[in-house]
Amino acid sequence: MYIGRLGDGAQYEDGIYILLKEVVDNAIDEFIMGFGKKVEVRLDFNSGDVSVRDYGRGIPLGKVVDCVSKMNTGGKFDDKVFQFSVGMNGVGTKAVNALSDRFHVRSVREGEFSEAFFEKGVLVSKKRGKLKSQERNGTLIEFHPDPELFKKFQFLEEHVERRMKMYAYLNAGLTLDYNGTKIVSENGLLDLIRDEADIEKLYEPFHYRSKELELVFVHTNRFSESYFSFVNGQYTTDGGTHLTAFKEGLLKAVNEFSKKHFDGDDVRDGIVGAIAVRVQNPVFEAQTKNKLGMPDLRNGWVNEIKRVVEELLHRTPAESAKLVEKITATSEMRAEIGKVKKLARERNRAVTVRVPQLSDCKHHLNIAKDTGHDSTIFIVEGKSAAGTFISSRDPAYQAVFTLRGKPLNVCELKRDAVYKNEELFNLMKSLDIEESFERLRYDKVVIATDADVDGYHIRNLVITYFMKFFDKVVKDGRLFVLETPLFRVRDKKTTIYCYNEAEKQKALAKIGKGAETTRFKGLGEINPKEFKDFIGEKMRLTPIDCNRDSGIGETLQFYMGGNTKDRRQYILDNLVLTEEFLHE
Repeated sequence: MYIGRLGDGAQYEDGIYILLKEVVDNAIDEFIMGFGKKVEVRLDFNSGDVSVRDYGRGIPLGKVVDCVSKMNTGGKFDDKVFQFSVGMNGVGTKAVNALSDRFHVRSVREGEFSEAFFEKGVLVSKKRGKLKSQERNGTLIEFHPDPELFKKFQFLEEHVERRMKMYAYLNAGLTLDYNGTKIVSENGLLDLIRDEADIEKLYEPFHYRSKELELVFVHTNRFSESYFSFVNGQYTTDGGTHLTAFKEGLLKAVNEFSKKHFDGDDVRDGIVGAIAVRVQNPVFEAQTKNKLGMPDLRNGWVNEIKRVVEELLHRTPAESAKLVEKITATSEMRAEIGKVKKLARERNRAVTVRVPQLSDCKHHLNIAKDTGHDSTIFIVEGKSAAGTFISSRDPAYQAVFTLRGKPLNVCELKRDAVYKNEELFNLMKSLDIEESFERLRYDKVVIATDADVDGYHIRNLVITYFMKFFDKVVKDGRLFVLETPLFRVRDKKTTIYCYNEAEKQKALAKIGKGAETTRFKGLGEINPKEFKDFIGEKMRLTPIDCNRDSGIGETLQFYMGGNTKDRRQYILDNLVLTEEFLHE
């Protein structure tokens, strides 16, 4: 209820990171109120132990136990200095304590200390006294997530480091000592946007900062819009009223400044923006504070943002001209795409009734109605493999889309390529994601290619297609790769299918003498009766995940763009030659 979900640490919003956030939030609140300019964070990635030390005022010594174990006993209640705190519910550290198998809190104030030790939220021991050596005021909290709740959890360094950087961006002047590395931002959200869009930005970012509002934005050559929104230092990953107001105020300001009537999509295409607000008693739509409510503040924010952005545009006419030029080009491109769409629809009138390459299923995903969660579409290579899938599938919930060969590499192409290329157009229509991701017809989109060089290349081309034009499919965890057996090991009595060399060796050892090994070169070679198990309950899927790569545009460009020379050099620099290869 209080951390959103458990998870194992693979995703940025998994529970172990929320535990870390809740503790660091309290330390940041001390900094915001002017007490302490440094926070030390220590995290052992092997053991999972976490330590956070701030140099604020320290928890009142008589309230140390209550503040971390009893509800509604936080030190922020009825205290005007905490008017811009992330939350006033007094739950944060209590939840951390309850969900940790070990929890230690220590407060130092004016030469005295008070500390307590807990196990799974239960007080084990406590101590209070005078310090024997000099120690600065502040609070230390150490905890270890309970492995009985967080099964096989693992902190990922990239997720933790990203959270630390977010804290630095939001609190200019704060020093975060993270595992011995100093993380500092002097320019706030401007540093965030420069880090996110430095290579791609088309002009110098527009930036405004006051006590209660900070915003920054810049346009890039990306085909999507990207935002970072914050409330009282809390990263609201699902946005909310403040982000909606930012988009609306930005559109009004740009149209007022340019004396034109751009659509919102034209203005926001390729934008990377960030907004941070500070409000008293913020109201979130969930305890995890991922989305801000408070719709009554929207109009005021829209008017303020419109005024601020207009002033920024008038203040830097050279950069503003580049912004208007970018938006105008986008508007013209959308008009051109509209014409191409019309031609494509006329050319593919039959497609609206039936996609020739699609063998559809009976039940489909409906995101709005929360139904069809068992539906799957397999994107397969060639008629032979398609025949195997169609013969083996469950026609009620499994659809098959057949690629005619290697699809077009769209890495450096514009969106009109989707409409000019018949195969890419048919795939988009099969998924029904042209207008909105919310119309997606299948719960899982599974790339199913042969486990050879050509198959891997096709995987990359299909992944590039989604990341370039329909990245929401990937970011929402809908895109997968089907793992199929590479070997069949059998004798007259036993048949074992193996997905890798290690499994093959185990199978050979188990069957012993007389074992016969078959190496499958393609999916079409597997008997449909046998193949049915591999796309049924025993189906193995590997998710396509881009959450660990904040610069996905640069990654795609490097691996799928026209920089053949750089890629060749990268391969030569990182090529590993095995003993087996050298002997051959």
